[in-house]
Amino acid sequence: MANEFELNDDITFEKDEPVALFNEWLRKAEEKEPVNPNACAVATADSRGRPSVRMVLLKGIDDRGFVFYTNSESQKGIEIAENPYVSLCFYWKSLGREVRVDGPVEKVSVEEADAYFASRDRSSQIGAWASKQSRPLEGRFELEKRIAKFTAKFHIGSIPRPEYWEGYRVKHERVEFWAEKRFRLHDRFVYSRTVEGWQTERLYP
Repeated sequence: MANEFELNDDITFEKDEPVALFNEWLRKAEEKEPVNPNACAVATADSRGRPSVRMVLLKGIDDRGFVFYTNSESQKGIEIAENPYVSLCFYWKSLGREVRVDGPVEKVSVEEADAYFASRDRSSQIGAWASKQSRPLEGRFELEKRIAKFTAKFHIGSIPRPEYWEGYRVKHERVEFWAEKRFRLHDRFVYSRTVEGWQTERLYP
């Protein structure tokens, strides 16, 4: 573990806003993490405040927020509609680093969703049509029949985006950067959005 800690010995947090620092950390993760360095846990809560969490892939980031895509009829989509505020958590074990993102959610534009859907490979596009995400499935064969059905339906030409397959942008209000250190004395640095701009502070580990 000593080598992992040493990766954070020269870490700096002094950026004017969190997106630039996040992109810097993500680029480093892309060099070190063998699988899905853009994976993050997304936590939602229903109208009664009961939480649930699962993994998604980050597909876009800019000053407006962090973007992921999903079926709006899935559990997470329904919960976001009921309670449009989520938390994301990125963890890169090889770097000993974590980023937490909190904020309200908005849907991306139709044009953005269409453009990203069109960039996906054809099998993933068909899968978006075939999967009734989060709903009961009698058996694997039922899913395979639906895949065959939509493969036949879209056998030539482009595949349109299902209306229920949408993008969500987390409009970051709070972003915490965490870096692992010896003896559990980790670095924690937080960006909080205010009317004047970004406020920063360090936290005890």
